[in-house]
Amino acid sequence: MTTTAAQILSQFQATGVQTCFHDRHIEPQIYAGLDGTNWSIKDYEARGGYQALRRILGLDGAEGLTQDQVIATVKESGLRGRGGAGFPTGLKWSFMPRSFPGQKYLVCNSDEGEPGTCKDRDILQFNPHIVIEGMIIAAYAMGISVGYNYIHGEIFQTYDRFEEALEEARAAGYLGDKILGSNFSFQLHAAHGFGAYICGEETALLESLEGKKGQPRFKPPFPASFGLYGKPTTINNTETFAAVPWIIRNGGAAYLACGKPNNGGTKIFSVSGDVEKPGNYEVPLGTPFSKLLELAGGVRKGRQLKAVIPGGSSSPVLPASIIMECTMDYDSIAKAGSMLGSGAVIVMDDSRCMVEGLLRLSYFYMHESCGPCTPSREGTGWMWRVIDRIKHGHGRDADLDLLNSVADNIQGRTICALGDAAAMPVRAMIKHFRPEFEAMIQSGASRTAASV
Repeated sequence: MTTTAAQILSQFQATGVQTCFHDRHIEPQIYAGLDGTNWSIKDYEARGGYQALRRILGLDGAEGLTQDQVIATVKESGLRGRGGAGFPTGLKWSFMPRSFPGQKYLVCNSDEGEPGTCKDRDILQFNPHIVIEGMIIAAYAMGISVGYNYIHGEIFQTYDRFEEALEEARAAGYLGDKILGSNFSFQLHAAHGFGAYICGEETALLESLEGKKGQPRFKPPFPASFGLYGKPTTINNTETFAAVPWIIRNGGAAYLACGKPNNGGTKIFSVSGDVEKPGNYEVPLGTPFSKLLELAGGVRKGRQLKAVIPGGSSSPVLPASIIMECTMDYDSIAKAGSMLGSGAVIVMDDSRCMVEGLLRLSYFYMHESCGPCTPSREGTGWMWRVIDRIKHGHGRDADLDLLNSVADNIQGRTICALGDAAAMPVRAMIKHFRPEFEAMIQSGASRTAASV
């Protein structure tokens, strides 16, 4: 059953946190001109869509670009992976062994499962062709003929929309054999997951895409040499591919100028929590956090900012005094002691209990731990149980040191980064809000003593 634009917009307006239809973006490139209904190929072409592809193929009077020129342009742009790690995209593309004689694969990671993040589904739902064009350009640059977009399994209407867009692109000659009459061929397919958080990790995604249980692989070998079906594979995030057409049309230098050194272009931030206007905001990297908060309407009326998780639930929390001095880019947030991550900005005001917040985060990572790693499988449960007893008045004086010890024994000792994602929030919460945890432990001890 096809979901209408009106139904989708109604759903997003009801939740209030998944919309990008407002005039509060700054220099948008991906969300520019979207209204929820103009997603089709004709609408996209009217906004300049597929011009970048025509240019690299030397059509419409264009000179054409070689594979090396496309990769060099992406390197010049300073585009960093928008999925969380922030690895330079052009550099990753250069790792692909283009001379490899067998099949090579391109994969888009649209398994958006990080709590607080809802940017990629908006791109796929309301501007799917920008992702398709970005993947075609990436495939051209790396000499790849087959690609997959792995879409989060719990957003089926978005999967359906992307399938519709693929059919439009094929009918228009942008996908398939000898694209637009050139010698370049590229087949692109959609695949959906089943809601497992771990499949956002690239090797677990590959396992799932192959029809196996979604669990991370040991690395090395890395996907660039041994990826999907054991063949060289490049994986990028949805937003990363969506940035590519603008870069090719306008040049790497122009994209870099939109951001700051080492942090080129715009970034979409999913702002949620205790703000007046939650939603997705596309702004240049390097925008002050205070400005982003202002775009989101500021903290709820009558409250004060207490803390912010700047990059999704797996990134360490920052107190108000630190985050208000930060700019929203990879380097500034890292210097402050956290990560830009997926761009999910979770705002907490002074009414929030940090112990309760950490309890919910720890339960999530205990639930989503996939099993192979003992530190993650056992340690996430240990942390949740200790935090649970603190929250319910049974905490012990040694519990905070115990939590730090368990987190230390998880972080850096697992196959993938889920262990780090579970451990870092614990360490950061205790680091910045230890008195709040200590007060709850003492309060619980006092109640217990009084009842004896």
